[in-house]
Amino acid sequence: MKRVRIIPVLTLDNEKLVKTIKFNHPNYIGDPINAVKIFNEKEVDELVLLDITATKNKREPNYFKIEEIASEAFMPFAYGGGIHNLNQIEKLFKLGIEKVILNSALDKNLDLITSASNVFGSQSIVVSVDVKLNIFNKYSAYTNYGSKKVKENLNSYLAKIERAGAGELFINSINRDGTYLGYDYQLISSLTSQISIPIVVCGGASKAQDFLKAIQSGASAAAAGSLFIYTGKTKGILINYPSQETLLKEVYEKL
Repeated sequence: MKRVRIIPVLTLDNEKLVKTIKFNHPNYIGDPINAVKIFNEKEVDELVLLDITATKNKREPNYFKIEEIASEAFMPFAYGGGIHNLNQIEKLFKLGIEKVILNSALDKNLDLITSASNVFGSQSIVVSVDVKLNIFNKYSAYTNYGSKKVKENLNSYLAKIERAGAGELFINSINRDGTYLGYDYQLISSLTSQISIPIVVCGGASKAQDFLKAIQSGASAAAAGSLFIYTGKTKGILINYPSQETLLKEVYEKL
């Protein structure tokens, strides 16, 4: 039996918890603190917090809210959004963050990965890459929560990130975000055959079996947003997480 990380992802608009579909139409969910408290009770492995408007609105991380969340979270968690330099990263670690997630800052400063890994250790530096499949069946990387296309070829871009010293990749499928269509297994298999650092995948999960298939496709961990926030066909808001018994039966025992 192999135990892997199944990670809820909370997307924030400053202090508000929101959820998007294909990175658009953010729907207000509530206060992230309430979600964190429920995830504590559910014995969640790890948590990811992404402030999706920090860079767009030229804000630094909301340190007050992050500290509030850190004081409530009983699980390791990573934060991304508005991070552009080592001073901000150091401040976040002092607030209780275990990992920082870099994305938009890399447009101008890929060396931030190397500097941060050298100072804080590569295991605490995650790089988020938002990936989109176009009508010609070609994948491209995006930053700034899917609003800015990376000119470089996806595989070349990821190879640079790995060489720069990132400890982990967080691959988020723009096409699958909030769709419940399952992960992009073709993308997972392709990337994990070329990248040696761990890859966390996100976008499209609808059931526990999707986690299993993602891991079998090569991912090191599986993350999800909508699945852990909504319930039923009407998408009522209900913060949830599979029981450990369900994960054992549907995922861990089958790996």
